Amino acid sequence: MAEGRARVGLFVTCLVDLFRPTVGFAAVKLLEAAGCTVEVPRAQTCCGQPAYNSGDRAHAKAIASQVIDAFAEYDHVVAPSGSCAGMIRVHYPEMFADDPVMLPRAQDLAARSWELVSFLVDVCGMREVAAHWRRAATYHDACSGLRELGVRDQPRRLLATVEGLELRELPGAEVCCGFGGTFCVKYPEISDKMVGDKADDIAATGADAVLAGDLGCLLNIVGKLSRQGRPVEARHVAEVLAGMTEVPPIGAPR
Repeated sequence: MAEGRARVGLFVTCLVDLFRPTVGFAAVKLLEAAGCTVEVPRAQTCCGQPAYNSGDRAHAKAIASQVIDAFAEYDHVVAPSGSCAGMIRVHYPEMFADDPVMLPRAQDLAARSWELVSFLVDVCGMREVAAHWRRAATYHDACSGLRELGVRDQPRRLLATVEGLELRELPGAEVCCGFGGTFCVKYPEISDKMVGDKADDIAATGADAVLAGDLGCLLNIVGKLSRQGRPVEARHVAEVLAGMTEVPPIGAPR
């Protein structure tokens, strides 16, 4: 590790690993540009959120214990997802509240864990990026990042420095898109109405693209936009900030 460089463990997330690895590469590029040494522990797994949200605390705790072990040695743990970062930072300590052995370890990991863009701005002091993208785009605030971690202004600050990008504020930017992990499976009709409203708000901006910090939201939103025949592309904010917009947008045919 270089002198003075923070050692960051990248929590890739399941959706990024399975559906959009480019987001992980973009996160590495941004973190290295911010002066960090980045490693991706092979032992990492799911954060345990699906089990936790479904009430399966036993499996959620087992998964969380593995994550705690995998990231024990890093200065910081960073995830390109407010949802996963929120799970680690907020809910891990709650899960182990009655475990005197694991609670201090969960609290320690929570204190070192961050959502990607908030880490870049609030911890690393990043104020601008060397990226360009000629688009009119709008930004959706994912629920967990916004409500659990206070991620709102940070992505907008950095997006404002992307050359050629016109950022149009989204009506109802802070309203849930209806994904909510298992929520969209348990309550499909409600979820579909919510994402339909979100798609209408996006279309109303006239933007060419919709951005967000959580891949789950983006997959849900672009799916609805595609079914409606609306030509709005979706990208993770990390891809735009890292200048990695040459790859096809999320949901594009391969």
